[in-house]
Amino acid sequence: MTNDSIGQNIRRLRKERNMTQLHLAEKLHLHRATLCSYECGKRLPDIFILISIADTFQVSLDTLVNRNICFTE
Repeated sequence: MTNDSIGQNIRRLRKERNMTQLHLAEKLHLHRATLCSYECGKRLPDIFILISIADTFQVSLDTLVNRNICFTE
């Protein structure tokens, strides 16, 4: 998991839903520049923002952070 992959996932999910940065930022109660810094990989959102983003896009946190979980027995 890197800042870049999370940012790319946020951007991809936002664009798939035809949302602008401004629209998503307003839904999350963020400044557009803050959202831009997440999408560009310059900053990493805290867990509460990640939860809000996942809820907004109706995806799991694992999907948002591009994490694959394998269970071994």
